[in-house]
Amino acid sequence: MSNEAALAIDLGGTELRAALVDRDGKILAFAAVPTQAQAGPEVVIGQIEALAATIHAEAPALAILGVGVGAPGPLDPLAGIAVGPPTLAGWLDVPLADILERRLGLPVRLENDANAAALGEWRFGAGHGARSLVFVTVSTGIGGGVVVDGRILHARRGLAAEIGHMTITNEGERCICGVVGCFEAIASGTALGRRANAATSAFDGSTLRRLSANGEVTGRHVVDAARLQDDLALALLEEEARWLGVGFTNLLHLYSPDVLVVGGGIANGLDLMAPAIEATIRQRAMRAYRDVPVVQAQLGRHAGLIGAASLVLFADGTARLPVDGPSRYPGHEDGH
Repeated sequence: MSNEAALAIDLGGTELRAALVDRDGKILAFAAVPTQAQAGPEVVIGQIEALAATIHAEAPALAILGVGVGAPGPLDPLAGIAVGPPTLAGWLDVPLADILERRLGLPVRLENDANAAALGEWRFGAGHGARSLVFVTVSTGIGGGVVVDGRILHARRGLAAEIGHMTITNEGERCICGVVGCFEAIASGTALGRRANAATSAFDGSTLRRLSANGEVTGRHVVDAARLQDDLALALLEEEARWLGVGFTNLLHLYSPDVLVVGGGIANGLDLMAPAIEATIRQRAMRAYRDVPVVQAQLGRHAGLIGAASLVLFADGTARLPVDGPSRYPGHEDGH
């Protein structure tokens, strides 16, 4: 086994996570602490330094090639600058890559966290064997990333593929971005939970309220209740699936991927939603786009860490197209 690894950092607004990852995408060491998100960049960067030291101490014999950082956008991955992530107070045009390079003494690659997760799933997860994929995470919000011909799609200022803010209707709740009709505002786990709360009330005896201990119902509660064959939960999940199908149809038309990979907490109910999602895509997508598989992500909460590591582990910043056997995706049977 190689003694080389990358240090991967997942900078979240709630949790700061670090791992050592080898060239096979295996996590060799892991640590996490709550992010002091309101304390400003200097404090959080200090947390990153401390976590890097902790994680290295777990495997001191490993040669660390560099640091890959997945961070919330907006950010400029080429310049290594965190432009202004809304979940981190006081972060405005912070040259994070340069700062960490000086403090850690290692090369640093910065990437949008959703793009990093997309890259992880493409190289080591549900997208392995595909030339291109669209990754969609459906949880508190909706985010994602696009890998085209083995490279993350960045476009101007690294801002491409802001999937959650496609407009898919002109009705519904106003999104946090201020606009009515965003994919995120209609089809996120938060939106699903909001519909479930509106349809029930505390102590009404419903399965949803029982699962939530008569508190706030979340999207995960809806999935759990649907597995218990609760009629209301099944109806809510059917509506959720139709909205996801509308958004996914747009993504298929825009990017024409080999596979569409769905992650995030609501993806745990993908098997229950698959028939309605597929029916919506068949109804709305042009024929050439209807055979793209929609599959659940495989790397779970570590997708971003593994993708961030691959920015370092592969010299050009992307994972290589697999050539080790037949592809499971149509049109790429030779693995290319």
